Amino acid sequence: MKILHTEASPGWGGQEIRVLDEAEGCIERGHKVWIAGQPHSQIVPASRKRGIETFELPFGRVNFNTVRAMIGLIRQLDPDIVVTHSRNDTWIATLGILFGRGRAKLIRMRHVSIPVKPGLRNRWLYGRRAARVVTTGEMIRSHLIEVLKLDPSHVVSIPTGTDLSRYHPGDKTQARAKLGLPADKKLIGMVATLRSWKGHRFMVDALLERKLDGAILVLVGDGPQEPMLRKQVEERGLKDRVIFAGRREDVQDWLRAFDVFVLPSTGNEGIPQALMQAMATGLPVVTTPVGAIPELVVHNESGFIVQPENPASLAEGIAAVLSDPALAKRLGDAGRVIVERKHTKAAMLDAMEEVFRKALAA
Repeated sequence: MKILHTEASPGWGGQEIRVLDEAEGCIERGHKVWIAGQPHSQIVPASRKRGIETFELPFGRVNFNTVRAMIGLIRQLDPDIVVTHSRNDTWIATLGILFGRGRAKLIRMRHVSIPVKPGLRNRWLYGRRAARVVTTGEMIRSHLIEVLKLDPSHVVSIPTGTDLSRYHPGDKTQARAKLGLPADKKLIGMVATLRSWKGHRFMVDALLERKLDGAILVLVGDGPQEPMLRKQVEERGLKDRVIFAGRREDVQDWLRAFDVFVLPSTGNEGIPQALMQAMATGLPVVTTPVGAIPELVVHNESGFIVQPENPASLAEGIAAVLSDPALAKRLGDAGRVIVERKHTKAAMLDAMEEVFRKALAA
């Protein structure tokens, strides 16, 4: 198959990584794959770094010029499938296929749990123009079906898959030595773009709880909230207990160095990749019941679920795990099994290929 992925997002996070991983995986399976992104976006150089043929399109606005550019690209590539990932590129690709009389089938990916507005435009876009709709969690799928009155067979949930050859348990002592992290401290880890809805600020305040005295918080990732978070850390007198590691390519090593993984999200989540990666590494996780997270984490079975926007609740959950090695191991082992059974990269690619085949056969 010939597959074109479009992504209007200029930023970086789990959504963009999913696009790249899926594209790379399909190439390895013998498909021809391209990616189209905005000029100056972060996905464009990342895609080219992976050796994926990449095009720049002005997805910033939906207008005559952007649709015309999409028509030209579709005529040039003649894809079988166009997979869209954000709002603007979805509309531009939809209109490009329609007015360019392209034969490509449109697959609309919905990554986040932000509510979709009901109405004729979205019903037409998701229900009529998209050959299939793919979400990253069952909660998002159910929302689209209910709000847009879609046929349930038209929408499928395919969470992002985890590469188990990269994310697996390892030696904590070696990982800390490699990264220059303290060997004698409890390390609380977060891997997430520094965005408001990821809940970093609540984790920083949770460090003030006496239950977490002496623990170190390690924040892996960068993003727009970094200046605010650094200011918060300084104002709380926590500069010696919070490590800003920045964006890292060696995430697997950082995960192996942690004692517990936290993701105190407040909104917008599908099933977060970093959460699955932490579970695949065998880490106990503490998170919130936001978006599709409860599809992955069951309280006291595969992790701990705590109240969102509540530093005290967050600290209590983390302290319970840090103070009980047997509990931490039980949760970590159970999380690893869930990812192995349901959320591998191979399973994701198998499911996406099935969606493509059904779209082409329709």
